Amino acid sequence: MKCKEASAVLIIRVGDAFCRSCFKEYFVHKFRAMLGKNRVVFPGEKVLLAYSGGPSSNAMVQQVQEGLSRDAPKKLRFIPGILFIDEGAVCNQSWEDRERTMSEIENILKATSFPFHILSLEQLFTLPQTMLQMNLAEIPKRDGSYKQAVGSFLGQQKAQAEDGVSDAADRLTQIHIADNSSVECSQSAAFSRPAAEHTAALRDMFNSAKTLTAKQELLHLLRNHLILHVARTHGYSKVMSGESCTRLAVRLLSNISLGRGAFLPLDTGFSDNRYGDVVIVRPMRDYSLKEISFYNRLFNVPSVFIPALDTKASGNSSIQHLSESFITKLQADFPSTVSTVYRTSEKLHVSRTDTTQPKNQQDKCLLCMCTLDTHTGPASAFFATQKSQQLSEKKSLKNVPSAKDSEKQCCNGGQCCKESASCTNSVTGTQDIVHLLCYSCRVTIKDLNSMDKLPSYILKEAEHRTRRMEMRKEIEEFLLDDHSEDI
Repeated sequence: MKCKEASAVLIIRVGDAFCRSCFKEYFVHKFRAMLGKNRVVFPGEKVLLAYSGGPSSNAMVQQVQEGLSRDAPKKLRFIPGILFIDEGAVCNQSWEDRERTMSEIENILKATSFPFHILSLEQLFTLPQTMLQMNLAEIPKRDGSYKQAVGSFLGQQKAQAEDGVSDAADRLTQIHIADNSSVECSQSAAFSRPAAEHTAALRDMFNSAKTLTAKQELLHLLRNHLILHVARTHGYSKVMSGESCTRLAVRLLSNISLGRGAFLPLDTGFSDNRYGDVVIVRPMRDYSLKEISFYNRLFNVPSVFIPALDTKASGNSSIQHLSESFITKLQADFPSTVSTVYRTSEKLHVSRTDTTQPKNQQDKCLLCMCTLDTHTGPASAFFATQKSQQLSEKKSLKNVPSAKDSEKQCCNGGQCCKESASCTNSVTGTQDIVHLLCYSCRVTIKDLNSMDKLPSYILKEAEHRTRRMEMRKEIEEFLLDDHSEDI
């Protein structure tokens, strides 16, 4: 279709036949055009590539490699790093299987010559208490436009070339070599076996979830927390995620079913700035899974199969899996299904209210860190659902034994231990955390048997926000209104 000379090797859509060289040119151009059109990644920025080992993330890493090479016609000008998170404990894999997978991942990442970090999901239990607090002072402020930033970067390149550094790739290599000490530390720490109590706590947390839907949603939220922590710790201002348009089409339908309709522009758009100081970008969102599979096959891009929570699960085992089955089956008969759903997501935008820099930290959801969508009026569907739930709880409280009877049943009449699953006094304070969550995260949390199994940084942040809200109520009459005029 392009060169009209070489023989076609694949057909992407009806009438779109490509030879090998034209398809590579088409694939590379689409990646760089996506970054160039949106102009979110500035020259000289440190960008963390979220790597899962799958086809899409491997294709993304390959495009970054080619874009930073000396012979690239339109070079990428950022400084990359790679992060892989091992989630084998959630899938009940043995440490030997997990170590084998990480060794395979390490061999692939070493070939990129980029600094990389391999972490286990158990490190969630070592995150600091301030992990979920957004520091507004660390949000990067850009002076001037994107073109001015490129011109300034090229001017620095020219000055460095006069000093003996001839190419941007040489500069990036020097930076990578300078960072080798910290990279080696992260690699050596990655292959040290996680603490047994952390592995047990992680498995207990996911086993406490009643449904596979809640497990998958919880895994997605906690994984993002760990990615955010690594990005902040190592100075990455951007995180590149390798979701294809097929994956985003599935997420759009599943997120609507999960009650995340208000956050679709952030969950499926090109850039996600909910964290403020770290922005997630999705440069692979224009590629279909078919295009990525053909590219990896034709140009020998390696990938690693890693079992997931829904591996070998039935089609209706979870909302996410059901949405995926629906999209893929419909796509087989109607090839424009994915593109139609994907183009619909492109038309969605966040409201004009500033969602990245709220005046109060309490305006952010504790788990997904999006602006709370629960501040609605009495005529909303959320208010009606909440009212129905309150009435149901009042009705069920009639059958709850009195405090004296509960004390007799608990621990043989002694002091409550709050450890036994059958103990009536061991119910965790769900209401202490639910008011800090958006509607979707409330639904996910309700499927957990106990809130105490969540990582400590979440529980401590919930306690911190609750105290702040109580303090604000006490001094509310002395505070100036947000809309009051300056005195």
